[in-house]
Amino acid sequence: MSKDDTSTPVPAPPPAVPAPDPAPTGSDDDGARRGAWASTRPLLLRLHFYAGVLVAPFIAVAALTGLVYVWTPQLEQVVYADLLTVEAGAGTVPLADQVTAAAETRPDATVLAVRPAADPGDATRVLADADGLPESHRLAVFVDPHTGEVLGETTSYGSSGSLPVRSWVATFHRNLHLGETGRIYSELAATWIWVIALGGTALWIGRRRRAVRRVLLPDTSATGRARTLSWHGAVGVWALVGVLVLAATGLTWSRFAGENIGELRQAWGWSTPSLSAPAPSDHGGHTGHGEHSGHGDHGASAVDVDAALASARDAGLSGSVEVTLPVEEGAAYTVRETGDRWPTRKDAVAVDSVTGEVVEELRFADHPLPAKLTTWGIAFHMGLLFGVANQVLLTVVALGVLALVAWGYRMWWLRRPTRAGAWTVGRPVARGAWSALPWWGKALVVAIAVAVGLLLPVFAVSLAAFVLVDLLLAARARRGTAAT
Repeated sequence: MSKDDTSTPVPAPPPAVPAPDPAPTGSDDDGARRGAWASTRPLLLRLHFYAGVLVAPFIAVAALTGLVYVWTPQLEQVVYADLLTVEAGAGTVPLADQVTAAAETRPDATVLAVRPAADPGDATRVLADADGLPESHRLAVFVDPHTGEVLGETTSYGSSGSLPVRSWVATFHRNLHLGETGRIYSELAATWIWVIALGGTALWIGRRRRAVRRVLLPDTSATGRARTLSWHGAVGVWALVGVLVLAATGLTWSRFAGENIGELRQAWGWSTPSLSAPAPSDHGGHTGHGEHSGHGDHGASAVDVDAALASARDAGLSGSVEVTLPVEEGAAYTVRETGDRWPTRKDAVAVDSVTGEVVEELRFADHPLPAKLTTWGIAFHMGLLFGVANQVLLTVVALGVLALVAWGYRMWWLRRPTRAGAWTVGRPVARGAWSALPWWGKALVVAIAVAVGLLLPVFAVSLAAFVLVDLLLAARARRGTAAT
């Protein structure tokens, strides 16, 4: 034994202090939640990464073209000022005479409807069917309501009455002028942007959940990739609601998902109602006298378009309206409000072409709530619901989406290996996210993917493509590891 061994013995450690009892309330649930989030987060990260990298270009194109479309109403007013506006006068020519004047300039066309001037400085728009027009397009002849002079003609697209500049931009936004095949691009963007937005928001809140300020505001003190992530997350939270509304309304116009959504709305009674198109009147064999002014081949009627419009005004229709002329002898006129501004007025009536009486009414107030939400959502998507305020809001959302895409690619670039080649891209999130899920988590993910895929076929196909790409990359990585 050495001298050191004879030193004073080291005192025994004090008795261990018993560990505090676990919190009696919520600790098991909190632990379960933390465990569920810990196993779900890697899968969300991987899905957000792949969807962001592969779909972001389509989202960026949709945002950019949508940004241009939002301001086309003002552009339309400038480009077609000579057709849309007139010098306000003291009186107006009968609407039937205006229709006749328009029909005489294009005897080869069949007049279908007329949109009377809503304000003294507006022109009347007479809509007709003519050979050679694309689908959903009508010939639009503009008439000065004060003089009856024909101002000119162009084409009108859809129920919104878009003129060529706006309809060209709308088609570019919808399908890049590539026909039905091109619609897949916009459907892919609308299909995935809500998945990316919701997943990214969950990841960001999960990362910053202890500080609300850090969730809603970027961290300006951070640098490098952390600073970019801070801006990406905060702006994404602010843009979430607008992105979800645009995605939902955009899907209603899509090629495949739109058909499925339409079938569901019809099955659940959520479709937008329409007039039942009353059968031709039969009043003791009386079929009217004289040709309907301005109809061309639309048959005889005792009531002209002025009387039909007056009956609709008496029934409460106001503002901008479209009067559809009878398609056969004795059939009814239909008059509908066309305004998209809030408060929404979309009332419609049918007017008997023999008696001039309103025989059917359809009030927007009586529409099912889902139909109203669809109408409001589409008007919001087009930037029409709240006028300029709506346009400004959509501009902010579109610019925010473009910034999110740019920040996402920047973060991907900053993840690249610093010692690799100049063109090496960033690393994806580590594999193993799927195997880390509990069995019930895997079952839930599969069930959600199948349900969403049945409604949104483009989502199903693109998700399968993502999985296939991931499997191919994993196989290549395993071969590289084995070779090393």
